[in-house]
Amino acid sequence: MKVRFLTLGCKVNQYETEAMRERLEGRGFAAAGDNEPADVLIVNSCTVTAQSDQKARQALRRLKRQNPDAVTVLTGCWPQAFPHEAEKLMEADIILGNSKRGELADRIMEYLSTKQRIVDVAPRTKGEPFEPMSVRGLSGHTRAFLKIEDGCERYCAYCIIPYARGHVRSKPMGDIRAEVAGLSERGYKEVVLTGINLPAYGQDLGITLCDAVEAACSVEGISRVRLGSLEPERLTPEVIERMKRQDKLCPQFHLSLQSGCDATLRRMHRHYTSAEYMRIVEELRAAFPNCAVTTDVMTGFPGETEGEFMESLDFCKRVGFAKVHVFAYSRRPGTVADRAPDQVSNAVKERRSRVLSEAMEASRLSFLRSQVGRTEQVLIEREAGPGIWEGLTANYTPVQVEAPGELGGQMMRVRIKEVRDNCCFGEKSLDFHG
Repeated sequence: MKVRFLTLGCKVNQYETEAMRERLEGRGFAAAGDNEPADVLIVNSCTVTAQSDQKARQALRRLKRQNPDAVTVLTGCWPQAFPHEAEKLMEADIILGNSKRGELADRIMEYLSTKQRIVDVAPRTKGEPFEPMSVRGLSGHTRAFLKIEDGCERYCAYCIIPYARGHVRSKPMGDIRAEVAGLSERGYKEVVLTGINLPAYGQDLGITLCDAVEAACSVEGISRVRLGSLEPERLTPEVIERMKRQDKLCPQFHLSLQSGCDATLRRMHRHYTSAEYMRIVEELRAAFPNCAVTTDVMTGFPGETEGEFMESLDFCKRVGFAKVHVFAYSRRPGTVADRAPDQVSNAVKERRSRVLSEAMEASRLSFLRSQVGRTEQVLIEREAGPGIWEGLTANYTPVQVEAPGELGGQMMRVRIKEVRDNCCFGEKSLDFHG
């Protein structure tokens, strides 16, 4: 049988889709080609915003129209967080919560046998184990994502994810080493450690994220280990000091900020102040020369005044981020913030997003210009044009270089010469090696 996946949301979802795909292949299923009808359609959903839920509905309905005889499956965070809402989507023949993914092949066969709709979403429970899961790679990517942590216990005022993902669970260290070794054997040079609340890794095992980093870095053949999005408050001086000893750890840290205003951070139920955040940034920059600090910033959180927005804007300018993902607050039913007073109008949120984005583009340009003159190892990811290859440095700077041949997935030393169109351009260094 032919299967087609559609993945919505984060890198963790991408990893989980790949794991489901490989499990199905082991049971005799095969991936449907781009122009080939599918027998089974699977939507791995996200539920970060109400718009995410709507995207899942629209996607499943569209796929069903295109493949009317196919078995349709809805899984992921939306049915886990809102099972009763997801159950109303009658285009879904099978609805599985996150904890039921391992039963996917059996449930498909059950549906084919009985033609009876299946809805199975078990509530999250404290103490549930980390779901055994591994991948051989990630289709279409030169970097391999590796999920090592699941769950979150922070309960930020705007976020539904703790309800979809449950309590913190961590991948055992031996499993991390084995999976990274397998990825290395298949030619991957960089692995990205991901999780729902990555810095919480190990709190259920009596270890820390540093242990996972060291395990991944110890694998021969892996040149780089990169960290996914990080909540900042667990990056203590001791953690930073321990991580800096790992030469393979990429000096790029995506520290989720959300707001540079302390009053807004308190309403968000974030667990740090702007001063504490700045201290962490300074310590990272001292430990990792030429590191890139990137972030997410929200505008228009309930109660955000113009003065609070300007405080957040000023803080972001002072940090000097390498890149910022700016987004307007989106109401998420089921969260504290959705019921909060003083909701900000869409027009105000959009205006503030534009102002912040423009300021952060200037910060981005300043960072890229600071890379000119440096010679860096670039992991080539794709051909950007005839004979023009694009990749990323260890600190996540995008670099394009003119070079002959098929270079995807290879490492190249590049001297950065200039910045154009939000990208660095350089020339191949003489000591190129793949």
